[in-house]
Amino acid sequence: MRAISETQAADHHKDGSWSDATLDSLFKSTASAHPDRLAIADAPDRADWTGGEPRSLSYAEADKEIDRLAAFYGAVGLTADHVIGIQSPNTVDTVIAFLAALRADLIVSPLPLHWRQKNVLEALNSIGAKGFIAADRVETRMVGADARDVAADLFSLRFVFGLGKDVPDGLIELGPMLAEMGDGLTFTESDRSEAADHTATVSWSRSGGETVPVTRCHNHWISAAKLALAETELGDGAKLLVPYSLSGLTGLGGGLVPWLLCGGSLHLHHPTSLVRLAKHANEVDADYVLTPGPLAQMLDKGVANKSATIAAAWNIAAPPPSAFEPMHPMVDLHIADEFALVARKRSHATSVEAVPLGKQTGSNGRESGPALLDIAIDTSADGETPKLLVKGPAVPGAEWRNLADNKCLSWTKEGYLETGILVEPVDGGLAGFGIPGAYAPGAGQLDAIDALYMTYPGLQEAAAFLVEDDIIGARLYAALVPSPGNVPDAKAFFAFLDAAGVDLAQIPFRVLILQSLPRDQNGEVDRRRLTLRTQRLAAQVA
Repeated sequence: MRAISETQAADHHKDGSWSDATLDSLFKSTASAHPDRLAIADAPDRADWTGGEPRSLSYAEADKEIDRLAAFYGAVGLTADHVIGIQSPNTVDTVIAFLAALRADLIVSPLPLHWRQKNVLEALNSIGAKGFIAADRVETRMVGADARDVAADLFSLRFVFGLGKDVPDGLIELGPMLAEMGDGLTFTESDRSEAADHTATVSWSRSGGETVPVTRCHNHWISAAKLALAETELGDGAKLLVPYSLSGLTGLGGGLVPWLLCGGSLHLHHPTSLVRLAKHANEVDADYVLTPGPLAQMLDKGVANKSATIAAAWNIAAPPPSAFEPMHPMVDLHIADEFALVARKRSHATSVEAVPLGKQTGSNGRESGPALLDIAIDTSADGETPKLLVKGPAVPGAEWRNLADNKCLSWTKEGYLETGILVEPVDGGLAGFGIPGAYAPGAGQLDAIDALYMTYPGLQEAAAFLVEDDIIGARLYAALVPSPGNVPDAKAFFAFLDAAGVDLAQIPFRVLILQSLPRDQNGEVDRRRLTLRTQRLAAQVA
């Protein structure tokens, strides 16, 4: 299934921005050249947060497992362009399952770990998924049991597979199944032409208030990852440490695909603390550490290898980064939801480098190859909000994509971008991409979350708002106004949301009980004032 028209694909191939390489062929190329090189390794503490003991595989070992699993997919009846969902944390097993699906010409839909059963059901149903792979658990959440319930409600799912140690009944446990079938599984490579232009993944955007599928072919992913690698100068065989799940533009575009491009060693990490992340980086002597932007300055102090590149991902509603002189090479990855990624290497004694408007090609805007992304601001419509537009070989779709329509950002009266990393146009460029205060990371538009909170009985008003956090950037809070005669009970509110199976990202960190919501002159909820009140009314925060 082609991701874009033949004409547009031909243009990308003609200008050299796209090639015939698929993500799987990148892996196979390294496996052929360096079979004994370490390919992927689990975090040492894997058993603490998901089932199974830590594993590590050479390229030859991983290639063999990928072949056998790809053959298994075909043996059970999954064929080219069938969609298979994956909801599993950063493990060797997850990477193998992902690459094996691509080798079998399947389309992979990586699902965020925080999604609940109803979110998974809606997504898989909307794209007609035929298979689903789920981990047994992620920390205390029994993801495998939820997957079994999804299968009971979604008749189009033909197969539900489990990864880990404690896979519940009703799921096909992939590890033992493959071991039982032994060497009887033989994979035969397809002869699909122009495979790199075919859809590889369906990821998910929630920036517009609704969950929207975003399709990318192999070339879309490779183009996006090249924008990141152009700034890092990672060499062949580099060691990458990735603490992001492989479910979106950050984890895949900033982690997995750069690993495939440099043929290095991928060290997987599950984030529990900054200390553990720095320790893991030091243990493996990482050359590249992907981290949330707000943690970059602290991680800069904890990583021993001074030549290691710290890649700071700014894809959450984060406070503006402070200027500091990094001890390591530092690259800022500006990620606008699931649509655009721009990388900028940071100079010493500076904060985030500005992103120039126009075509993004080589390192820090140098003209060193075909344009992979084009950025423009459209201010032509009088009285309307200026539009930030992106298009190009790294962006899904054929036309200019208006990021403002997707509400990845918004503008103030002065023409500056509100809350987030992208704060103002500077010298004909932009400070970066960010998500403003009208959007909750991973959860969607705040006004939609307001309506969700209002389903709790006994409320007169409810509003979601964000409070800056020095560690994770921002936390979601809820302000509740009880109806007359009702006694506020924050614990009951949390229990109600949990029982309703609300998306984990939509459950607030804390609750503020008020007599009324502050509003602006237009009658809209003033979320900025709510944020300020959390400091003055600490005693009322549950």
